[in-house]
Amino acid sequence: MSMQVKYGTADALIIVDLQNDFCEGGALAVAGGAALVPGINAEIDAARRAGALVVASRDWHPVDHVSFAHRGGPWPVHCVQDTPGAAFHTDLALPEETIRVSKATAFDADAYSAFDGTGLADYLRDRGIGRVFVCGLALDVCVKATALEAAREGFTTLLLAPLCAAVDPGAADAVRRELEAAGVAIVDEAAP
Repeated sequence: MSMQVKYGTADALIIVDLQNDFCEGGALAVAGGAALVPGINAEIDAARRAGALVVASRDWHPVDHVSFAHRGGPWPVHCVQDTPGAAFHTDLALPEETIRVSKATAFDADAYSAFDGTGLADYLRDRGIGRVFVCGLALDVCVKATALEAAREGFTTLLLAPLCAAVDPGAADAVRRELEAAGVAIVDEAAP
């Protein structure tokens, strides 16, 4: 089952941080994370068939990253470079041509958005992309930051809501309101 969206060659599907450490059993697990994989795989397939670009972002932290609790940050150690926890979920069917974007790679700076310090906005513009579809983990952290920055960068931005899960499910409504206020369209329906 895929979402009720039609992709084209000027579109990009951005899959945010669907990594082992953010799925059940991981260091910073989001409830329902692994359950998103089949739906996201269907979107990848639909996007590829339409000639859209597929982008997958990942946290790619050095050891002792500033966001880790032992360094005074808010998070447990997670998504350390070249560890199994930092790998994309095993069942995520990323095509070979997927653009993989690594973020929060410096010791002293965190980055929640797939656009933060990665050059992604210019890359997408250079490829003629005008519209982006955002999904993944976690709705109330990196997905929100990515969607907000995509809109600020001038892309028509759509959130594939059923293909996102939140660290704090109680925050989902507030996140949706914030995104809508920033001009992000929320897609709620999946195709039958």
